[in-house]
Amino acid sequence: MSRPAPFLAAVRAQAAVEARLTARRGENLLAMVAVPAAVLVFFSWVGRDAASLLPAALALAIVASGLVNLGIATAYERGYGVLKRLGGSPLGRSGLLAAKLLVVGAIGLIQVIPLIAVAATLGWRSNAMIDPLALALTTILGVAAFAGLGLLLAGTLRPEATLVVANVLFLAVVLVGGTLVPIDALPAPLQSIVGLLPFGALGTAFRAALGDGGALLPSMVVLAAWAAGAVVVTARTFEWE
Repeated sequence: MSRPAPFLAAVRAQAAVEARLTARRGENLLAMVAVPAAVLVFFSWVGRDAASLLPAALALAIVASGLVNLGIATAYERGYGVLKRLGGSPLGRSGLLAAKLLVVGAIGLIQVIPLIAVAATLGWRSNAMIDPLALALTTILGVAAFAGLGLLLAGTLRPEATLVVANVLFLAVVLVGGTLVPIDALPAPLQSIVGLLPFGALGTAFRAALGDGGALLPSMVVLAAWAAGAVVVTARTFEWE
């Protein structure tokens, strides 16, 4: 009998499978960039400042790819019994989650570039030098937080419930996450609450990384806490069927 593949090799193999499956859902990939880009264009046309709108659009892209797309797709894979065959494999829950996070992380990093290009076309200019390392780290932490939350929903709820909850949360991000109304324009108590939520912290961190103001370190700490909590809880509670 051959030995099981090492954990990292199993994760790489599963990540390759996840990447191929994601590539086949080309319309979803397009929507993950097209929707935030459309938000940028539309709200720029109605007079919103691109400096406050770009961080919100970047956060929206991460939420769309991590929470909505990954969460719903995984929920239906689980509901259709696709995942249960992996339950007894050397991959395990941690390996499956790691593979999915790797793919969504790559998508998140790719999403950032065209959205910044669209904003620049619309007249956005950074007030200071963009920090590429902070931008990449913000993206990775945001992906970990929202992909972790998406997988948490997918691993504990029925597919239909995951679909509803993920879309409701996405709508909440649109309403109070800086897209419709800048976070700075919200009432002070609501600003404090939003700043402690992952989408508020993600938008603030993106704004700081882009050189447009905002506190980078506190928002990074909030994001890291949400990311760690979501990933750890998901790794312990995810059910195969």
